[in-house]
Amino acid sequence: MKIEFYGAAKCVTGSCHILKVNNKNILLDCGLYQGKDEKERGNEDFSFQPKNIDYVILSHAHIDHSGRIPLLYKKGFKGEILCTKATKELCSIMLPDSGYIQEMEVEWKNRKRVRQGLHTIEPLYTSKIAELSMYLFKEFNYNEMIEVFEGFKIRFRDAGHLLGSSIIEMYIKEDYEEEIKVVYTGDLGNTNKPIIRDPEFINYTDYLIMESTYGDRIHGNIDWSFKELVNIIKTTFEKGGNVVIPSFSIGRTQEVLYALNKYVKNNELEDITVFVDSPLAVNATKIFEKSSDYFDEETKNLLYKGIRPLRFEGLVFTESPQESIKINKMQKGAVIISASGMCEAGRIKHHLKHNLWRKECSIVFVGYQAEGTLGRAILDGTKKVKLFGENIAVNAHIYNLEGLSGHADKNGLINWVDNFMEKPKEILLVHGDDKSQKNLKELLDLKGYKTKIMGMGETYYINEHFKLNDQNIKYRIIKLLNSMDNIENVSKEILLKEIKKVVNKED
Repeated sequence: MKIEFYGAAKCVTGSCHILKVNNKNILLDCGLYQGKDEKERGNEDFSFQPKNIDYVILSHAHIDHSGRIPLLYKKGFKGEILCTKATKELCSIMLPDSGYIQEMEVEWKNRKRVRQGLHTIEPLYTSKIAELSMYLFKEFNYNEMIEVFEGFKIRFRDAGHLLGSSIIEMYIKEDYEEEIKVVYTGDLGNTNKPIIRDPEFINYTDYLIMESTYGDRIHGNIDWSFKELVNIIKTTFEKGGNVVIPSFSIGRTQEVLYALNKYVKNNELEDITVFVDSPLAVNATKIFEKSSDYFDEETKNLLYKGIRPLRFEGLVFTESPQESIKINKMQKGAVIISASGMCEAGRIKHHLKHNLWRKECSIVFVGYQAEGTLGRAILDGTKKVKLFGENIAVNAHIYNLEGLSGHADKNGLINWVDNFMEKPKEILLVHGDDKSQKNLKELLDLKGYKTKIMGMGETYYINEHFKLNDQNIKYRIIKLLNSMDNIENVSKEILLKEIKKVVNKED
């Protein structure tokens, strides 16, 4: 068996890894590059033949993990895409929306190209192609053991990052004496987030493919961050300005609404008008509201009491362009939540154009800003930005509430790994920039883990035959005990016999 790394390798976006098992090619995620990664690596071409991919296993719906699936389909992939039900539902609105954005951006570029006498270009994919690719999706529940093909089983576990987000357990048997287990974290969630549960701990794995986005940072307290947001809103309104929140339509927007609901209900925020200016966010919120099976106990208790945690007085969802334009006529007293979260496209750029230059306004970042994006430039302190061909001064107050991150920080990542019953044979780090990955590797190495940072195009071979020795006797016992949770009517005598074999070091 081997694993090839083609995205989110020594970078943050474009998640894409291939497992080669029993002459099958399995793609773990198929995401879009964004920001600097897109400029340096490009999204147009794959480093493999899409038609040769047999399966895609999708960890979650965020565009840097799912956004090139329609392109994969366009270029010949016709296999199955395996994911959770919520991931499929979110992709059904996200991917067509991404296709629409691709079309609009290319239309704008082509008008300029025609005037310059250049040939026109095509979008990566269209909204229609994205819709067609949805026919390949197959949905599954958390904790359901799925036999994808002979010698390859998977199970989705809750990653606590986004509605339906998954840690993927893979049970692989080729010519090995023993079944090998590989775990892929996808994106591990921050703990104590609103709405969804914390990441699940996994008992064991032989090899771990792990994200490292915040491997060099510790987040602030989530409750403190929300209280800080309330203070920012109050202070900004007192100065006569607006609060603009660039937010990912799926996940972060709903978390912010959940928090604002709490402060409106207890009267800490009064007479507030909150605009969610994103058709995608509107549709995503509807999916969240009907997906209570994924909620944590606190959110379920609110529903039980008849409280709608994502709705409150003063909340306005806008969908049409005309409604969006009207928001920009408001000079004060508005909280504007709009996409995209990294300020690269969509309506947020219009709201920045109308508010970024005003000293009385505030811009609040609540999510990761990839290097090379407009959001990152503003966060890093640039004095001017170009929006729609016009230079706009950055005079507004800029805030970064890292406590609201959807990713685990370095302590969260290490704590999650430390909950394995036995150390993995090796940890393969992906999905992080140079600084965060090196820092996390150093911390893990100091704790006795064997770690490796995977590069673009690099291949990792698993050639061991798992011969019995003192080091992995514990592995086999753990696996046998773990199987009791997954197999109904297991013969007690057979299990005891197998455990005796292990103890006696018998093959």
